Amino acid sequence: MKLKNNPILRSSKIKVGLTIGDPAGIGPAITLKALKLLKDKADFTVIGDSFVLAEAARVLKINSLPAQFIDLKNVARKGFVFGRVNSRNGSASLEYLDTAVKLLKDERLDCLVTCPISKEAINLAGSKFSGHTEYLADKFNCQDLIMLLINSKFRFSLVTRHIPLKDVSGNLTKSKLENNILNTVEGLKKLFLIPKPRIVVCGFNPHASDNGVIGTEELRVIKPAIAALKRKCGAAVITGPLPADVAIKEADKGIFDCVIALYHDQALIPLKLTDFDSGVNLTLGLPFVRTSPLHGTAFDLAIKPELANPNSLVSAVALAIKCTLNQKKA
Repeated sequence: MKLKNNPILRSSKIKVGLTIGDPAGIGPAITLKALKLLKDKADFTVIGDSFVLAEAARVLKINSLPAQFIDLKNVARKGFVFGRVNSRNGSASLEYLDTAVKLLKDERLDCLVTCPISKEAINLAGSKFSGHTEYLADKFNCQDLIMLLINSKFRFSLVTRHIPLKDVSGNLTKSKLENNILNTVEGLKKLFLIPKPRIVVCGFNPHASDNGVIGTEELRVIKPAIAALKRKCGAAVITGPLPADVAIKEADKGIFDCVIALYHDQALIPLKLTDFDSGVNLTLGLPFVRTSPLHGTAFDLAIKPELANPNSLVSAVALAIKCTLNQKKA
């Protein structure tokens, strides 16, 4: 496969930065497969390691990369194998992300798509890392970033993200819920051009607590937050709290534009059950559009690049382009 450290070209197309993620994961394989399908949709700049991409390309019988390429040459050739957690690969994946951050700050990219990284590998390398969202929030000094998870059926906005389930109740505050909903409404208006978003908030407890019989979070936090928002947020219709199963069922019928999920698996389970392949993670609140596939490094599949499914990455790229174009219109 021919790879060159080419400069970024001037073009009227959207300039998409694409990091390959953990070198030993499925990121390299899905990058090659996705770009083969999307080569004419944008101006792509891939950030990674040429040796790793060449190894994946050899198995996939792909001869060239239809994109600009920034080769950091930061993966050890000797002993490299796909499918293995490695601290040096963890460091490499952070270097790809840092390079993308610099290009974004220099306005040489319009948006960013990130392939999966390994939190374990990065932490083994000595860096405290809880996720792309938190890392980008720090790099761009942004507060209250929102993880909006999307597939062909649903949009879910997460109030809490990667924290233990036992800590969710303590992290669920009225101000956090209000900020989440307000930022979600703003994102739906600007990136999806929905003028008056219809929002439904899930309950925290079974049956949304049955008016306080099963837990108190609905009465203490969720209902007061929704009441306050209804007074000051005329640009949206906000419903809830509804039992999570009811809220998700109603959203599936198209009654709501977005579901507010209070914890991680409240959103991820229905998303992955209904249409895993089209799943995308979109970060709201950054000065640019950032998306990623709705799956991890899949080290178990990475040892056979031909089995790696690129559909979620294809969806992530397509959404990044669409939202960036909408952002320019807004």
